[in-house]
Amino acid sequence: MLRPFLLTSLLCASLAAADFNGQQAMEHTKALVAFGPRPSGSPAIQKAQAYIIQQLKTQGWQVTEDNFTSKTPVGAIAMKNIIARRTGLSGKAVVISGHYDTKRFPFPFVGANDGGSSAAILLELARALKDRQFKNDVYLVFFDGEEAVKDWTATDSLYGSRHLAAAWQKDGTAARVVGLINVDMTGDRDLHIVSEMYSSEPLRRLVWQVAAQLGYAKKFDGPELAIEDDHVPFLRIGVRALDLIDFEYGPNHSWWHTAQDTPDKLSPASMEAVGRVLAETIKKLEP
Repeated sequence: MLRPFLLTSLLCASLAAADFNGQQAMEHTKALVAFGPRPSGSPAIQKAQAYIIQQLKTQGWQVTEDNFTSKTPVGAIAMKNIIARRTGLSGKAVVISGHYDTKRFPFPFVGANDGGSSAAILLELARALKDRQFKNDVYLVFFDGEEAVKDWTATDSLYGSRHLAAAWQKDGTAARVVGLINVDMTGDRDLHIVSEMYSSEPLRRLVWQVAAQLGYAKKFDGPELAIEDDHVPFLRIGVRALDLIDFEYGPNHSWWHTAQDTPDKLSPASMEAVGRVLAETIKKLEP
């Protein structure tokens, strides 16, 4: 039999996690997809930026527009990271991040999962956490320029996260971060998040423990893979960081970076599982 104080603690954790609504995240995904392909610098991504900023401000978050210009294989492109913040008392910070751009292709690639689901999860997390009291600062970071403009290289990829990691290293923000969790391609209706091998092992163990406690272990049972993603620039400057990604999208990964990446391939239940695990992990990272 659980002791009363333990039962109360588990109930409070469950209620906090349950605030995240997967159907709401799906609606955000559909809204972003409706803007069409959203490569960096495009008119469509500007519409997505306005939508994201308006949603965050509606939920009472402090919003910073991190504007920068990147040199790419097709020339200079204006980009924008969107940073939402709620201030705590500890002096430390927790970061949940994801990208919102889509890769440019000659066909109409709307990126429901790859670019849409990550931004949608962050937007719904903003709503779910808006009335929470925080001990740590909480940042929700929407990265621009995750996708390669042409072919993935060290310089043609991760534009937004490389830019912000350098800025936060310079201004001291990085030293305050106790954990950064990046989400990418986490809307798949057949969700199996991989054990990403570049990621911080202690942070991965914590997240997997939370997933098991909330009943989502079967959605966090993917294989071990090493994947370069928006967490890597932060790992390189000493931030404890983790990537949550399902890199098997469709039969034989056949929907990734194709016109088949549409909302009908996604599931509110998948996004809800990820969002609830993130909400509870933020609490676990408090001192």
